[in-house]
Amino acid sequence: MTKSRVSIKDIARTAGVAHSTVSRALNNNPLISPETRARIQSLAEEMGYIPNAVAQSLQTRHSDTIGLVVASLSDPFFGDVIEGVDEVASEAGLSIFVTASHNDPERELEVIEMFHRRRVDGIIVAASRLSNHYTARLKRIRVPVVLVNHQAVEEQTLFASVAVDNHRGAWLAVNHLLALGHTQIGYLGLGNRQRSDQQRLAGYQDALAGAKLPLPVQYVLIIPADVVQASGDVEAGRIYFPQLLATGVTAIFCYNDRVAVGALLACHQQGIAVPKVCSLVGFDDIDMAQYITPPLTTIRQPRRTMGQRAMRMVLDLLNEQEVENQLIAPELVCRESTRRCVKRDMSNVIRNSYREELCHQK
Repeated sequence: MTKSRVSIKDIARTAGVAHSTVSRALNNNPLISPETRARIQSLAEEMGYIPNAVAQSLQTRHSDTIGLVVASLSDPFFGDVIEGVDEVASEAGLSIFVTASHNDPERELEVIEMFHRRRVDGIIVAASRLSNHYTARLKRIRVPVVLVNHQAVEEQTLFASVAVDNHRGAWLAVNHLLALGHTQIGYLGLGNRQRSDQQRLAGYQDALAGAKLPLPVQYVLIIPADVVQASGDVEAGRIYFPQLLATGVTAIFCYNDRVAVGALLACHQQGIAVPKVCSLVGFDDIDMAQYITPPLTTIRQPRRTMGQRAMRMVLDLLNEQEVENQLIAPELVCRESTRRCVKRDMSNVIRNSYREELCHQK
């Protein structure tokens, strides 16, 4: 048999005072004398009274909660963002509710609206897919909203944002490969991350243009969005890497570390040595990147910092302070998946490996 919850009426009955007196005393209302407040608060603690958070939020118009929407709970990138948000929220006495949109804009908007109905004080959305198609519904949201690495192609002007400089990160990755003597550099992108994929592709192209190198169209391979959605980043990278390698590139810049891990899996399965035959660079610097074989050269996103800054922006907006969008600089992390280019004729091996992969898929 469950024990019934202690109510304000129970405390009032025990203390021999009015219900309104208990309510005011528990909320430190100055109309109640300090002695009476202390006595009622002590009695409430003894009786095990737990305040009703929903009722309090209706009275104060604050719930002391923040809604956090991430694209995926399984992607390690978002774990660090969540930690950063939670660290700042906890210091401010706020709790966070976390849920996933599964890269579905309709689901994402439903979650945002659900958080709004539950009277959260603010909302943070990581990797938002919401386009201008949803503007009318988004305008109804009356709490501060901050976006982290917004993914829709159009600029999002309704909300504040924190983002990594994708163009700069890609430029750093490709220039690292150029410095190692690579001139045949491929890009393995993802079709379901339109905004960041375009920015990273542009950084890749600008770096090659700066080195006055031609860019054969076959050196760029964007994995179709439906494939990524169905199989995930790692498996998509594993399946499509051989196709790009078959073009004769000696180095590949991958959209993110998970795609690069998939590329490494393909290499291990087909006996292709990294970085001896092909150098690989990822993006994100997830924890796994330093432990795989070989450890992955990558572009580090300060994920925890991004979460912290997004939460601080929400706090500023709650205090009616103006905020500016933030673009955070990434950092090149050199490990063992890249090396100086050594020209080798691996075309037959690569083509045969790609044919074997296609056979496995059939």
